[in-house]
Amino acid sequence: MRKPQGAAARSACAAIAALAVAAAALPGDACAAADLATLPRDLSPWGMFVNADAVVKTVMVGLAAASLAAWTVWLAKSVELRRCVVLARAGLDRLESDTTLQQAAADTADQRDAVAQMIHTVEREASLSGGAHDDGFRERVALRLERVEAAEARRAAVGTGLLASIGAVAPFVGLFGTVWGIMNAFIGISKANTTNLAVVAPGIAEALLATALGLVAAIPAVVIYNHLTRRVSAYRALLGDASAQLLLMISREAARPPQRARAVR
Repeated sequence: MRKPQGAAARSACAAIAALAVAAAALPGDACAAADLATLPRDLSPWGMFVNADAVVKTVMVGLAAASLAAWTVWLAKSVELRRCVVLARAGLDRLESDTTLQQAAADTADQRDAVAQMIHTVEREASLSGGAHDDGFRERVALRLERVEAAEARRAAVGTGLLASIGAVAPFVGLFGTVWGIMNAFIGISKANTTNLAVVAPGIAEALLATALGLVAAIPAVVIYNHLTRRVSAYRALLGDASAQLLLMISREAARPPQRARAVR
């Protein structure tokens, strides 16, 4: 009978030891299970957005809207500048041909592009000046052409300021989302009373996603801004050539009457 009693005693001791080990391990396992239960299952970009804090989510939505606005400005301004450049080159070719101011004004009577406006403003100044082609007339024409050129350049550059603002502000907005997400991650560590990396991983991931969206919005905006700025400068150079051609046309017309008078003599 002693052997069965000894075996039972040893079994009881082993069971007590197993219960002690299980009891010692229970709080940590329960805490880890609770942490895993509260963690989001989906750590894809969309899952991180859905489970993000309200502030971080607002930052992400704002950055996505800024990126969409930048690409919309690029598309709209590219189409507009292409059309303006085509019309300006056509008008410049017309001015470079052997034509007069009256004929050029008649050809562009129903047009409203930049070169047509320059031709119309020169014709109006000629009619107001009574046909006099002196130095004062040329100065007034140059002033009018300069104003039309500047106004058209400003109109062509509308919208590029938004790109500059997005390129300058978007990284800092993304950084704000990063700081907020990391702050929430540390608050989660404090509340969970654990240093398990799984607790802080979602918050850090959300913070990094906000930073990435800030760069996604800022980098294309800067590149598009530089590209459109170069195209606006090229368009203004075409308008400058048209202005020079109009001044040359006025100078030729001012020189023609004396030549005709000498030819009659």
